[in-house]
Amino acid sequence: MAFKMFSRLTALNLRRKSHPAAFSALNPGFSLTVEHDRQNRRFTVSPGSGADGHAACAVLLYRFTGEKEVDLMSTYVPETFRGQGVAAQLSQAAMDFLVEENLKAHVSCWYIKKYIEDDPRRRYKEVVIT
Repeated sequence: MAFKMFSRLTALNLRRKSHPAAFSALNPGFSLTVEHDRQNRRFTVSPGSGADGHAACAVLLYRFTGEKEVDLMSTYVPETFRGQGVAAQLSQAAMDFLVEENLKAHVSCWYIKKYIEDDPRRRYKEVVIT
């Protein structure tokens, strides 16, 4: 298996215009950075500190199931940041990664399935294995 895993983090700045429906609850000018941790096979967003003062982190987990196949397993967004488009940004980053790397995906996560189905441009349908 010839997977190249990089320990460096790839930061992707995502803007509101990329998936307008998902960002209706975001404040104007609200911007998040999604980080892709290839070594640990996850995308993360740290939108701020939680109620306990510790950094709250949203995460999308995936795993390789073949040389050019992944399973998008789950998303988690801390309760204080739900409904603000954070899961949509994680999903977009993961889907863009699939397209850029010419990968196909099984989608186990219900939210990512919904994100793909709700995409008005249907740009990710070809990377999903049904």
